[in-house]
Amino acid sequence: MCDTLVVVRPEGVWFAKNSDRDPNEAQGIDWVGPRDHADGAEVRCTWKVIPQVRRTHGVVLSRPFWMWGAEMGANEHGVVIGNEAVFTKEPMEEVGLTGMDLVRLGLERGGTAEEAVEVIRGLIEAVGQGGRAGYSHPGFSYHNSFLVADPGGAFVVETAGREVVVEPVVSGVRAISNGLTLPALMDRADRVRGKVAACEARRSRMEELAAEATEVRDLTRVLRDHGAGYDRPRYQRLRGAMTGPCMHYGGLVAGSQTVGSWVASLTEEGGRHWVTGTSAPCMSLFRPIDLFEPAPVGRPEGCPDGESLWWRFEAIHRRWLVAPEGLELAKREREALEEAAFATPHEWRDHWAAADEWLARQERWLEKGRGDDGRPAWLRRLWEKVEDEAAGGNRLPARAAE
Repeated sequence: MCDTLVVVRPEGVWFAKNSDRDPNEAQGIDWVGPRDHADGAEVRCTWKVIPQVRRTHGVVLSRPFWMWGAEMGANEHGVVIGNEAVFTKEPMEEVGLTGMDLVRLGLERGGTAEEAVEVIRGLIEAVGQGGRAGYSHPGFSYHNSFLVADPGGAFVVETAGREVVVEPVVSGVRAISNGLTLPALMDRADRVRGKVAACEARRSRMEELAAEATEVRDLTRVLRDHGAGYDRPRYQRLRGAMTGPCMHYGGLVAGSQTVGSWVASLTEEGGRHWVTGTSAPCMSLFRPIDLFEPAPVGRPEGCPDGESLWWRFEAIHRRWLVAPEGLELAKREREALEEAAFATPHEWRDHWAAADEWLARQERWLEKGRGDDGRPAWLRRLWEKVEDEAAGGNRLPARAAE
């Protein structure tokens, strides 16, 4: 479950995305440089091996740790892509490319948004979509939609099986969530699953808030939103806190957690990108990144490691869910840090150092162990299962041809 939006303006494009997945599904940031490949080379995607192209572009990816592909990312030529699960009546192929594979392939092979769209279209038509797409739920799979953008504009790409429909976005605000929106595919939509995912409410909410944005930083507030009238997560027994862009785990039937967030500003002069590298954007800090120089994020997997950015913050996030008394001071400090980070993103090393100091202060607060768990018993039990899963380590089958 995810949400992605673009704001297309005369001077460029703004992009924002939350990646909503299982709560222990750590999502790291990966830098992969441009590469040349030999004739006849192949690439192992998550479940499928396909022919490689002669040259792939340099990319930065926000990637679920166990997948080859990515939920969102950017390439060296100014293209960004975000992926959404969509639920259709079309049957899933047993083995195919995941939506995350298609995001990475589009970025690695497309020098413009239009080229990336054609890469995604061609691969879906030739190879198809399929395979396990959930970490904690092995049987979970879905078709996909995408927002693909560059400084000149954006495209909505929606799919049902091997059918692909594309709509250009030439101005204004456009968001996608977990439901089909293009008329040509609406008769293929699984409306029941879409309703459970609250896709229309989240998509409308994002477009409403983004229409008020006057600077790219305003999109962080969109990604942190919990729904109209709510400044904190609103939990429901069946689907947790899924009614706003910032998702929090806790549903008996459906429950996702925002595990990574990305904001970008794309212009002809160059792109700027800010990521959390952590879950829960309402609590997290957006940091600027450089597309050509990796930042120290570590390599998180499905169990706590005490070293990676994702798991270090996750310990704090989970404590704040129980006892939020330390959160307000952290948010006030975060505002000043983000104001500077969005004003001077090219000074990213300084901003990362300041963000790491902020993180260390929250870890010191964590050591004090204040507060009691005031959440409902049913929600506590669900999180106890999450903690047990994390303690059990990674439990995944091998990727394609391994």
